[in-house]
Amino acid sequence: MTTFLKLAGAATLAASFVATAVTAETIRMGTEGAYPPYNFINDSGEIDGFEREVGDELCKRAGLECTWVTNEWDSIIPNLVSGNYDTIIAGMSITAERDEVIDFTQEYFPPDPSAYVALSGAGMDVKGGVVAAQTATIQAAYIAESGATLVEFATPEETVAAVRSGEADAVLADFAYLKPIVDASGGELTIIDDSVSIGGGVGMGVRESDGELKAKMDAAIASMKEDGTLSELIAKWFDGRMVKF
Repeated sequence: MTTFLKLAGAATLAASFVATAVTAETIRMGTEGAYPPYNFINDSGEIDGFEREVGDELCKRAGLECTWVTNEWDSIIPNLVSGNYDTIIAGMSITAERDEVIDFTQEYFPPDPSAYVALSGAGMDVKGGVVAAQTATIQAAYIAESGATLVEFATPEETVAAVRSGEADAVLADFAYLKPIVDASGGELTIIDDSVSIGGGVGMGVRESDGELKAKMDAAIASMKEDGTLSELIAKWFDGRMVKF
């Protein structure tokens, strides 16, 4: 789990970053590119998914020119703070710890239940076994406090691979990420608990100094909620899920 000290240390890297995002010619949208359906790299090598569509629409409504940048999850906050891109739009839940280092827009996706997934027939005890999670996530923090043995991995794919190889008894991640993997596993994997509620909604991260950019994105998110566009995109990418804002 990314500690507050690590995040706060990264914040000092921004001291020499003078130009604000809204004065830059182009806004750089930072994402992971490895967490479908939120974000992923498609067969053409392009960033795709729910957040790509949401981000492009937000930029359009905010009157901003935007480009997309990928970054590994475990350094995604430090590299925002140090100025390598201007936003984080990567399935990031709003938490008090993260909010100490960066700022968040209002949520563009509601809190999503997390799920435990294990090998079918394994009879996993989620409180006493070995559970995999992606590093620096709300799930990793939850496991660390649950009494289970936490094993962390840099990518979400590695957490699932650990279950398949027997390195971990189960994986804990967002239900929306795990369900398609379970459905495609041919019965190899099963969801053993899909009602774990942790973390807040998903918001866009920005540097604390970029208040004008945050305001523009907040207004754009609000307009997408008001006219139903955001609900339509959630239904498109999350198996018809109905969300009303």
